[in-house]
Amino acid sequence: MDCTQNLSLGDPLEPVRKATAQMLHERDHTFSLPQPFYNDERLFQVDMQEIFHKEWLIAGMTCEIPAKGNFLTVQIGDNPIIVIRGAEGQIHAFHNVCRHRGSRLCVSDKGKVAKLVCPYHQWTYELDGRLLFAGTEMGDNFKLSDYNLKPVNCKTAGGFIFISLADNPPAIDEFLSTLAHYMEPYDMENTKVAVQSTMREQANWKLVIENNRECYHCNGSHPELLNTLLEWDDVTDPRASQAFKDQVAECTTRWDKDNIPYAHASFGLRNRIVRMPLLKGTVSMTMDGKQGCKKLMGRITDPDLGSMRILHLPHSWNHCMGDHMINFTVWPISAQESIVITKWLVHKDAVEGVDYDVARLREVWDATNDQDRRLGEENQRGINSTAYQPGPYSKTYEFGVINFLDWYSERMLNNLDDTPAQNLRQVAGE
Repeated sequence: MDCTQNLSLGDPLEPVRKATAQMLHERDHTFSLPQPFYNDERLFQVDMQEIFHKEWLIAGMTCEIPAKGNFLTVQIGDNPIIVIRGAEGQIHAFHNVCRHRGSRLCVSDKGKVAKLVCPYHQWTYELDGRLLFAGTEMGDNFKLSDYNLKPVNCKTAGGFIFISLADNPPAIDEFLSTLAHYMEPYDMENTKVAVQSTMREQANWKLVIENNRECYHCNGSHPELLNTLLEWDDVTDPRASQAFKDQVAECTTRWDKDNIPYAHASFGLRNRIVRMPLLKGTVSMTMDGKQGCKKLMGRITDPDLGSMRILHLPHSWNHCMGDHMINFTVWPISAQESIVITKWLVHKDAVEGVDYDVARLREVWDATNDQDRRLGEENQRGINSTAYQPGPYSKTYEFGVINFLDWYSERMLNNLDDTPAQNLRQVAGE
Protein backbone atom coordinates (compact mmCIF):
# COMPACT_ATOMS: atom_id res chain seq x y z
CA MET A 1 0.00 0.00 0.00
CA ASP A 2 1.41 3.39 -1.04
CA CYS A 3 1.17 5.77 1.90
CA THR A 4 3.52 8.37 0.48
CA GLN A 5 0.91 10.62 -1.13
CA ASN A 6 -0.19 12.39 2.06
CA LEU A 7 2.75 11.42 4.32
CA SER A 8 0.12 10.81 7.05
CA LEU A 9 -0.13 14.57 7.54
CA GLY A 10 -3.77 14.73 6.53
CA ASP A 11 -5.16 17.12 3.92
CA PRO A 12 -3.72 20.61 4.50
CA LEU A 13 -6.56 22.03 2.37
CA GLU A 14 -9.32 20.51 4.49
CA PRO A 15 -10.11 23.77 6.36
CA VAL A 16 -10.19 25.61 3.04
CA ARG A 17 -12.48 22.98 1.54
CA LYS A 18 -14.91 23.34 4.43
CA ALA A 19 -14.86 27.13 4.21
CA THR A 20 -15.38 26.95 0.45
CA ALA A 21 -18.46 24.78 0.91
CA GLN A 22 -19.89 27.15 3.50
CA MET A 23 -19.38 30.22 1.30
CA LEU A 24 -21.06 28.45 -1.62
CA HIS A 25 -24.03 27.46 0.54
CA GLU A 26 -24.44 31.01 1.82
CA ARG A 27 -23.90 32.97 -1.41
CA ASP A 28 -26.68 34.75 -3.28
CA HIS A 29 -26.59 33.07 -6.69
CA THR A 30 -27.46 36.34 -8.46
CA PHE A 31 -24.30 38.01 -7.10
CA SER A 32 -20.64 37.54 -7.95
CA LEU A 33 -18.57 35.24 -5.76
CA PRO A 34 -16.81 36.18 -2.52
CA GLN A 35 -13.27 37.50 -3.02
CA PRO A 36 -11.31 34.30 -2.16
CA PHE A 37 -12.85 32.49 -5.14
CA TYR A 38 -11.01 34.89 -7.42
CA ASN A 39 -7.66 35.51 -5.73
CA ASP A 40 -6.84 33.00 -2.98
CA GLU A 41 -4.17 30.48 -3.94
CA ARG A 42 -5.46 27.86 -1.51
CA LEU A 43 -8.97 28.02 -2.90
CA PHE A 44 -7.45 27.83 -6.38
CA GLN A 45 -5.94 24.48 -5.42
CA VAL A 46 -9.42 23.31 -4.41
CA ASP A 47 -10.69 24.48 -7.81
CA MET A 48 -8.06 22.36 -9.48
CA GLN A 49 -8.84 19.30 -7.35
CA GLU A 50 -12.62 19.47 -7.62
CA ILE A 51 -13.17 20.94 -11.08
CA PHE A 52 -10.17 20.56 -13.38
CA HIS A 53 -9.10 17.17 -12.03
CA LYS A 54 -12.64 15.75 -12.19
CA GLU A 55 -14.51 17.29 -15.13
CA TRP A 56 -14.16 16.47 -18.82
CA LEU A 57 -11.77 18.88 -20.56
CA ILE A 58 -11.14 19.49 -24.26
CA ALA A 59 -7.52 18.51 -24.84
CA GLY A 60 -7.52 19.33 -28.55
CA MET A 61 -9.00 18.38 -31.89
CA THR A 62 -8.68 14.98 -33.56
CA CYS A 63 -7.35 16.60 -36.73
CA GLU A 64 -4.28 17.73 -34.77
CA ILE A 65 -3.15 14.10 -34.46
CA PRO A 66 -4.22 12.70 -37.85
CA ALA A 67 -1.94 9.67 -38.13
CA LYS A 68 -0.47 6.89 -36.01
CA GLY A 69 2.19 8.30 -33.68
CA ASN A 70 0.96 11.90 -33.81
CA PHE A 71 0.67 13.34 -30.30
CA LEU A 72 -0.21 16.54 -28.47
CA THR A 73 0.43 17.49 -24.86
CA VAL A 74 -1.53 19.55 -22.34
CA GLN A 75 -0.87 20.66 -18.78
CA ILE A 76 -3.65 20.43 -16.17
CA GLY A 77 -2.28 22.10 -13.07
CA ASP A 78 0.77 20.03 -12.09
CA ASN A 79 -0.26 17.17 -14.37
CA PRO A 80 1.37 16.84 -17.80
CA ILE A 81 -0.80 14.77 -20.16
CA ILE A 82 -0.07 13.22 -23.54
CA VAL A 83 -2.76 12.44 -26.13
CA ILE A 84 -1.62 10.16 -28.95
CA ARG A 85 -3.10 8.33 -31.91
CA GLY A 86 -2.26 4.64 -31.80
CA ALA A 87 -2.91 1.64 -33.98
CA GLU A 88 -6.10 1.52 -36.08
CA GLY A 89 -6.70 5.22 -35.45
CA GLN A 90 -7.54 4.85 -31.76
CA ILE A 91 -6.76 7.89 -29.61
CA HIS A 92 -5.26 7.30 -26.17
CA ALA A 93 -4.42 9.64 -23.30
CA PHE A 94 -1.80 9.04 -20.61
CA HIS A 95 -0.06 10.84 -17.81
CA ASN A 96 3.06 12.17 -19.53
CA VAL A 97 5.21 10.65 -16.78
CA CYS A 98 7.76 7.88 -17.16
CA ARG A 99 7.19 4.97 -14.75
CA HIS A 100 10.92 4.80 -14.04
CA ARG A 101 11.84 8.06 -12.30
CA GLY A 102 9.01 10.32 -13.33
CA SER A 103 10.52 12.33 -16.17
CA ARG A 104 8.21 13.72 -18.82
CA LEU A 105 8.23 11.57 -21.94
CA CYS A 106 7.18 14.18 -24.50
CA VAL A 107 8.49 17.70 -23.97
CA SER A 108 7.06 19.43 -27.05
CA ASP A 109 3.49 20.63 -27.62
CA LYS A 110 3.00 18.37 -30.65
CA GLY A 111 4.95 15.83 -32.64
CA LYS A 112 5.12 12.35 -34.12
CA VAL A 113 6.88 9.27 -32.75
CA ALA A 114 7.20 5.59 -33.57
CA LYS A 115 7.32 4.73 -29.87
CA LEU A 116 7.22 6.77 -26.68
CA VAL A 117 10.83 6.92 -25.46
CA CYS A 118 11.82 8.59 -22.21
CA PRO A 119 14.65 11.06 -22.92
CA TYR A 120 16.18 10.36 -19.49
CA HIS A 121 16.98 6.62 -19.51
CA GLN A 122 15.30 5.47 -22.75
CA TRP A 123 12.52 3.42 -21.24
CA THR A 124 10.32 2.73 -24.25
CA TYR A 125 6.53 2.43 -24.43
CA GLU A 126 4.14 1.30 -27.13
CA LEU A 127 1.60 3.88 -28.34
CA ASP A 128 -1.05 2.11 -26.26
CA GLY A 129 1.00 2.71 -23.08
CA ARG A 130 2.59 -0.73 -22.67
CA LEU A 131 6.19 -0.71 -21.44
CA LEU A 132 8.31 -2.45 -24.09
CA PHE A 133 11.89 -1.86 -22.94
CA ALA A 134 13.59 -0.94 -19.68
CA GLY A 135 17.04 -2.44 -20.26
CA THR A 136 18.64 -5.44 -18.61
CA GLU A 137 19.78 -3.28 -15.70
CA MET A 138 16.42 -3.70 -13.90
CA GLY A 139 17.16 -7.35 -13.04
CA ASP A 140 15.63 -10.73 -13.79
CA ASN A 141 12.56 -10.27 -11.58
CA PHE A 142 11.48 -7.00 -13.23
CA LYS A 143 8.13 -7.28 -15.02
CA LEU A 144 7.49 -4.85 -17.85
CA SER A 145 3.73 -5.25 -17.44
CA ASP A 146 3.90 -3.75 -13.93
CA TYR A 147 5.06 -0.39 -15.30
CA ASN A 148 2.79 0.57 -18.15
CA LEU A 149 1.90 4.25 -18.51
CA LYS A 150 -0.93 5.44 -16.31
CA PRO A 151 -4.01 6.00 -18.51
CA VAL A 152 -6.29 9.03 -18.57
CA ASN A 153 -9.98 8.80 -19.51
CA CYS A 154 -10.37 9.78 -23.15
CA LYS A 155 -13.38 10.13 -25.46
CA THR A 156 -13.81 11.70 -28.89
CA ALA A 157 -16.83 13.16 -30.67
CA GLY A 158 -17.37 15.60 -33.51
CA GLY A 159 -13.65 16.22 -33.91
CA PHE A 160 -13.10 17.07 -30.22
CA ILE A 161 -10.86 15.14 -27.82
CA PHE A 162 -12.17 15.04 -24.23
CA ILE A 163 -10.07 13.87 -21.29
CA SER A 164 -10.71 13.55 -17.57
CA LEU A 165 -8.31 12.82 -14.71
CA ALA A 166 -11.15 11.53 -12.52
CA ASP A 167 -11.42 7.89 -11.48
CA ASN A 168 -15.15 8.10 -12.24
CA PRO A 169 -15.78 11.12 -14.47
CA PRO A 170 -19.29 12.52 -14.89
CA ALA A 171 -21.59 11.10 -17.57
CA ILE A 172 -21.07 12.80 -20.91
CA ASP A 173 -22.10 10.30 -23.61
CA GLU A 174 -25.50 11.88 -24.35
CA PHE A 175 -23.85 15.23 -25.04
CA LEU A 176 -21.13 13.59 -27.15
CA SER A 177 -23.71 11.81 -29.28
CA THR A 178 -25.52 15.10 -29.93
CA LEU A 179 -22.23 16.90 -30.56
CA ALA A 180 -21.28 14.33 -33.19
CA HIS A 181 -24.64 14.90 -34.94
CA TYR A 182 -24.24 18.69 -34.94
CA MET A 183 -20.64 18.51 -36.17
CA GLU A 184 -21.37 16.01 -38.96
CA PRO A 185 -21.64 18.66 -41.74
CA TYR A 186 -18.10 19.86 -40.94
CA ASP A 187 -16.33 16.48 -41.47
CA MET A 188 -13.83 17.38 -38.76
CA GLU A 189 -11.44 14.54 -39.57
CA ASN A 190 -10.71 16.42 -42.79
CA THR A 191 -9.87 19.76 -41.21
CA LYS A 192 -6.65 21.33 -39.96
CA VAL A 193 -5.58 24.04 -37.55
CA ALA A 194 -4.72 26.99 -39.76
CA VAL A 195 -3.28 29.02 -36.90
CA GLN A 196 -3.22 29.01 -33.10
CA SER A 197 -2.65 31.69 -30.46
CA THR A 198 -1.74 31.37 -26.79
CA MET A 199 -2.55 34.33 -24.56
CA ARG A 200 -1.64 34.78 -20.88
CA GLU A 201 -4.21 36.67 -18.87
CA GLN A 202 -3.51 37.93 -15.36
CA ALA A 203 -6.95 36.93 -14.12
CA ASN A 204 -8.61 34.01 -12.38
CA TRP A 205 -10.02 31.41 -14.78
CA LYS A 206 -13.58 32.03 -13.56
CA LEU A 207 -13.31 35.71 -14.51
CA VAL A 208 -12.30 34.64 -18.02
CA ILE A 209 -15.37 32.41 -18.29
CA GLU A 210 -17.69 34.97 -16.70
CA ASN A 211 -16.59 37.54 -19.26
CA ASN A 212 -17.33 35.10 -22.06
CA ARG A 213 -20.76 34.22 -20.74
CA GLU A 214 -22.21 37.71 -21.27
CA CYS A 215 -22.24 40.33 -23.99
CA TYR A 216 -23.30 43.13 -21.64
CA HIS A 217 -19.82 44.56 -22.21
CA CYS A 218 -19.73 44.07 -25.99
CA ASN A 219 -21.05 47.45 -27.14
CA GLY A 220 -18.41 49.28 -25.16
CA SER A 221 -15.51 46.94 -25.85
CA HIS A 222 -15.79 44.85 -29.04
CA PRO A 223 -16.35 46.92 -32.20
CA GLU A 224 -14.62 44.30 -34.39
CA LEU A 225 -16.73 41.44 -33.06
CA LEU A 226 -19.98 43.36 -33.42
CA ASN A 227 -19.34 43.75 -37.15
CA THR A 228 -20.84 40.25 -37.39
CA LEU A 229 -21.99 38.89 -34.02
CA LEU A 230 -25.58 39.04 -32.80
CA GLU A 231 -25.45 38.59 -29.04
CA TRP A 232 -28.72 36.68 -28.55
CA ASP A 233 -28.45 32.94 -27.98
CA ASP A 234 -32.03 32.13 -28.87
CA VAL A 235 -35.34 33.63 -30.00
CA THR A 236 -36.56 33.09 -26.44
CA ASP A 237 -34.09 35.71 -25.19
CA PRO A 238 -36.29 38.48 -23.70
CA ARG A 239 -34.17 41.10 -25.45
CA ALA A 240 -34.53 39.53 -28.91
CA SER A 241 -36.19 41.84 -31.44
CA GLN A 242 -38.87 40.84 -33.93
CA ALA A 243 -36.44 41.53 -36.77
CA PHE A 244 -34.03 38.99 -35.23
CA LYS A 245 -36.80 36.42 -34.85
CA ASP A 246 -37.78 36.93 -38.51
CA GLN A 247 -34.12 36.49 -39.56
CA VAL A 248 -33.88 33.24 -37.58
CA ALA A 249 -37.05 31.92 -39.25
CA GLU A 250 -35.66 32.71 -42.72
CA CYS A 251 -32.30 31.08 -41.92
CA THR A 252 -33.74 27.92 -40.38
CA THR A 253 -35.83 27.33 -43.50
CA ARG A 254 -32.62 27.27 -45.56
CA TRP A 255 -30.77 25.17 -42.97
CA ASP A 256 -33.57 22.60 -42.89
CA LYS A 257 -33.33 22.29 -46.68
CA ASP A 258 -29.60 21.54 -46.41
CA ASN A 259 -29.99 19.26 -43.37
CA ILE A 260 -27.92 21.54 -41.16
CA PRO A 261 -28.66 21.06 -37.41
CA TYR A 262 -29.48 24.27 -35.55
CA ALA A 263 -31.99 23.69 -32.71
CA HIS A 264 -30.97 24.68 -29.20
CA ALA A 265 -29.68 21.60 -27.32
CA SER A 266 -28.73 21.85 -23.64
CA PHE A 267 -27.36 19.29 -21.20
CA GLY A 268 -27.86 20.80 -17.79
CA LEU A 269 -25.83 23.98 -17.44
CA ARG A 270 -22.56 22.38 -18.54
CA ASN A 271 -23.15 21.96 -22.27
CA ARG A 272 -25.10 23.86 -24.88
CA ILE A 273 -25.20 23.80 -28.67
CA VAL A 274 -27.18 26.29 -30.78
CA ARG A 275 -26.84 27.79 -34.26
CA MET A 276 -27.67 31.48 -34.53
CA PRO A 277 -27.47 33.82 -37.53
CA LEU A 278 -24.75 36.41 -37.81
CA LEU A 279 -25.56 40.04 -38.60
CA LYS A 280 -27.66 40.15 -41.75
CA GLY A 281 -25.43 40.37 -44.81
CA THR A 282 -22.43 38.71 -43.12
CA VAL A 283 -21.38 35.06 -43.27
CA SER A 284 -18.20 34.81 -41.19
CA MET A 285 -16.42 36.38 -38.21
CA THR A 286 -14.06 38.47 -40.31
CA MET A 287 -13.63 42.22 -40.26
CA ASP A 288 -15.85 42.70 -43.33
CA GLY A 289 -18.14 39.73 -42.62
CA LYS A 290 -17.15 37.92 -45.81
CA GLN A 291 -15.71 34.42 -45.98
CA GLY A 292 -12.39 34.00 -44.22
CA CYS A 293 -11.70 30.83 -46.19
CA LYS A 294 -12.86 30.31 -49.78
CA LYS A 295 -13.06 26.54 -49.33
CA LEU A 296 -16.04 25.61 -47.17
CA MET A 297 -15.86 22.89 -44.54
CA GLY A 298 -17.10 19.32 -44.99
CA ARG A 299 -20.27 18.92 -47.05
CA ILE A 300 -21.30 22.55 -46.57
CA THR A 301 -22.31 24.41 -49.75
CA ASP A 302 -23.90 27.55 -48.28
CA PRO A 303 -21.46 29.86 -46.45
CA ASP A 304 -24.33 31.61 -44.65
CA LEU A 305 -24.67 29.20 -41.71
CA GLY A 306 -24.41 31.82 -39.01
CA SER A 307 -22.39 30.61 -36.03
CA MET A 308 -23.01 27.33 -34.26
CA ARG A 309 -22.04 28.05 -30.67
CA ILE A 310 -20.80 25.20 -28.50
CA LEU A 311 -20.34 25.68 -24.76
CA HIS A 312 -18.45 23.15 -22.67
CA LEU A 313 -17.89 24.00 -19.03
CA PRO A 314 -15.60 24.47 -17.25
CA HIS A 315 -13.34 25.88 -19.93
CA SER A 316 -14.36 26.01 -23.60
CA TRP A 317 -16.52 27.87 -26.09
CA ASN A 318 -16.57 27.50 -29.89
CA HIS A 319 -17.91 29.22 -33.01
CA CYS A 320 -18.54 27.06 -36.09
CA MET A 321 -19.25 28.83 -39.39
CA GLY A 322 -19.49 27.56 -42.93
CA ASP A 323 -15.92 28.45 -43.84
CA HIS A 324 -14.03 27.99 -40.58
CA MET A 325 -14.33 27.12 -36.92
CA ILE A 326 -12.80 28.71 -33.82
CA ASN A 327 -12.07 26.72 -30.67
CA PHE A 328 -11.25 28.43 -27.35
CA THR A 329 -9.97 26.71 -24.21
CA VAL A 330 -9.03 28.26 -20.85
CA TRP A 331 -6.30 26.67 -18.70
CA PRO A 332 -5.79 27.86 -15.09
CA ILE A 333 -2.19 28.60 -14.09
CA SER A 334 -2.64 30.14 -10.65
CA ALA A 335 -5.27 31.97 -8.62
CA GLN A 336 -4.70 35.08 -10.73
CA GLU A 337 -3.36 33.80 -14.04
CA SER A 338 -4.87 31.84 -16.93
CA ILE A 339 -3.95 30.82 -20.45
CA VAL A 340 -6.45 31.18 -23.31
CA ILE A 341 -5.70 29.04 -26.37
CA THR A 342 -7.50 29.92 -29.61
CA LYS A 343 -7.44 27.67 -32.69
CA TRP A 344 -8.77 28.57 -36.13
CA LEU A 345 -9.68 25.48 -38.18
CA VAL A 346 -10.32 25.21 -41.92
CA HIS A 347 -10.77 22.46 -44.51
CA LYS A 348 -7.58 20.40 -44.67
CA ASP A 349 -7.23 21.07 -48.41
CA ALA A 350 -7.52 24.85 -48.06
CA VAL A 351 -4.28 26.51 -49.13
CA GLU A 352 -2.83 29.39 -47.15
CA GLY A 353 -2.38 32.45 -49.33
CA VAL A 354 -4.85 31.08 -51.88
CA ASP A 355 -7.98 30.07 -49.96
CA TYR A 356 -7.30 32.01 -46.77
CA ASP A 357 -5.03 34.65 -45.29
CA VAL A 358 -4.02 33.91 -41.70
CA ALA A 359 -3.90 37.56 -40.63
CA ARG A 360 -7.40 38.19 -41.96
CA LEU A 361 -8.74 34.94 -40.52
CA ARG A 362 -7.64 35.79 -36.98
CA GLU A 363 -8.03 39.58 -37.03
CA VAL A 364 -11.41 39.83 -35.27
CA TRP A 365 -10.68 37.39 -32.48
CA ASP A 366 -7.13 38.60 -31.92
CA ALA A 367 -8.61 42.02 -31.21
CA THR A 368 -11.47 40.58 -29.14
CA ASN A 369 -9.21 38.31 -27.09
CA ASP A 370 -6.91 41.19 -26.27
CA GLN A 371 -9.84 43.42 -25.31
CA ASP A 372 -11.20 40.67 -23.07
CA ARG A 373 -7.75 40.17 -21.56
CA ARG A 374 -7.59 43.83 -20.52
CA LEU A 375 -11.14 43.67 -19.13
CA GLY A 376 -10.34 40.55 -17.13
CA GLU A 377 -7.11 41.94 -15.76
CA GLU A 378 -8.77 45.16 -14.64
CA ASN A 379 -11.56 43.10 -13.10
CA GLN A 380 -8.96 41.08 -11.19
CA ARG A 381 -7.18 44.21 -9.95
CA GLY A 382 -10.43 45.63 -8.62
CA ILE A 383 -11.45 42.37 -6.96
CA ASN A 384 -8.10 42.29 -5.13
CA SER A 385 -9.04 45.52 -3.37
CA THR A 386 -10.21 45.55 0.25
CA ALA A 387 -13.24 47.48 -1.07
CA TYR A 388 -14.51 44.54 -3.17
CA GLN A 389 -17.69 42.78 -2.17
CA PRO A 390 -19.96 40.61 -4.35
CA GLY A 391 -22.09 42.68 -6.73
CA PRO A 392 -25.42 41.88 -8.45
CA TYR A 393 -25.73 40.39 -11.93
CA SER A 394 -28.37 41.50 -14.42
CA LYS A 395 -30.85 38.63 -14.79
CA THR A 396 -31.41 39.55 -18.43
CA TYR A 397 -27.98 40.62 -19.67
CA GLU A 398 -25.87 38.35 -17.42
CA PHE A 399 -28.01 35.22 -17.10
CA GLY A 400 -25.19 33.23 -18.72
CA VAL A 401 -22.84 34.23 -15.89
CA ILE A 402 -25.46 33.23 -13.31
CA ASN A 403 -25.81 29.87 -15.06
CA PHE A 404 -22.05 29.32 -15.08
CA LEU A 405 -21.67 30.05 -11.37
CA ASP A 406 -24.70 27.90 -10.56
CA TRP A 407 -23.00 25.04 -12.41
CA TYR A 408 -19.68 25.73 -10.70
CA SER A 409 -21.30 25.86 -7.26
CA GLU A 410 -23.21 22.62 -7.82
CA ARG A 411 -20.13 20.75 -9.01
CA MET A 412 -17.97 22.05 -6.17
CA LEU A 413 -20.55 21.23 -3.50
CA ASN A 414 -21.06 17.80 -5.01
CA ASN A 415 -17.42 17.03 -4.23
CA LEU A 416 -16.78 19.02 -1.08
CA ASP A 417 -17.35 18.23 2.55
CA ASP A 418 -20.40 20.28 3.56
CA THR A 419 -19.30 20.64 7.20
CA PRO A 420 -19.80 24.29 8.26
CA ALA A 421 -16.67 26.31 8.81
CA GLN A 422 -15.59 29.81 9.54
CA ASN A 423 -14.76 32.38 6.93
CA LEU A 424 -11.75 31.38 4.80
CA ARG A 425 -9.60 34.17 6.15
CA GLN A 426 -10.42 33.20 9.73
CA VAL A 427 -9.73 29.54 9.08
CA ALA A 428 -6.25 30.40 7.83
CA GLY A 429 -5.61 32.50 10.91
CA GLU A 430 -5.33 35.75 8.98
